[in-house]
Amino acid sequence: MQWLATLSLGHQSADYVAKTSNAKTPDGVVHMANLAVKISSLLEAVARDLSLERKTSLDNLVGAALSEYLLSSPRRMYQISTSTALVEGVYSGSLSSRTLLKEGDFGLGTFDGLDGEMIILDGEIYQASGNVRQRSDEFLVPFASVTHFREDAVFQIDKVECLKDIELACDPHRISENLFYAIRVDGVFEAVHARAVHPLPQGSRLLDAAKTQLEFHFHNVEGTLVCLWSPRYSSSFSVPGYHFHFISNDRRKGGHVLNCTAQHLHARVQVVSQYDVRLPESGSFLTTNFDEDPASDLAKAE
Repeated sequence: MQWLATLSLGHQSADYVAKTSNAKTPDGVVHMANLAVKISSLLEAVARDLSLERKTSLDNLVGAALSEYLLSSPRRMYQISTSTALVEGVYSGSLSSRTLLKEGDFGLGTFDGLDGEMIILDGEIYQASGNVRQRSDEFLVPFASVTHFREDAVFQIDKVECLKDIELACDPHRISENLFYAIRVDGVFEAVHARAVHPLPQGSRLLDAAKTQLEFHFHNVEGTLVCLWSPRYSSSFSVPGYHFHFISNDRRKGGHVLNCTAQHLHARVQVVSQYDVRLPESGSFLTTNFDEDPASDLAKAE
């Protein structure tokens, strides 16, 4: 297959052909097609620079980008490790942040040694411990869940007096108690009560971390709630129920949400019916006893 792209460069335009891998139809015949696309000169420059950096042709780069975007599943959650491992103190990094971002642009997690709350929003990773810093470096992730966020439902939430009001407003938009959901809530929050775990010695259980967590109060702040909802039966590998993290629009405030208030919020919900869990292949994950049901400890830590 060939892609014919038309680049808009001010009052001028330039055409180039980007070749992707040939695709065969069921009859075994390879059909060729042209697609005319207009992109900005800035995007074209970035693409050319990236092709040089990766030592690949512009043809291959465009083809790979289209394939990744068009073939990514909006119904799939990708997770590193399990909630049971986290409860039992297994939180050494196992898979790279670069791998995580290839699998999704929206989600939650934590960092090596429980060093803060992880927020994945719009394809960027943020580390929140009251203050927030963007993590553009490559590092190992101990636990995280991400999806390619594409909403199935959009609705408004008004007069939020507590976090439970948001949960109750989201409940009717969950079509089943047995599926998973990604939920994004944007708006101006009158108040946000958040917390963040901080590093403890390796092997310390999650409940020990919860006892020493840092708490923060933000007021009159515009931002986003990043939420994942998991069924009760998933407690051995996920965090059941609603799990909210917050990050401000200026990316300076954030954490795990304990409570909040607001007048008008904009919510979006995505259904997730595919769940891909990747387990660590080394370290204490291989030898720790995970026989205990973590549901009770997860509820207390939340």
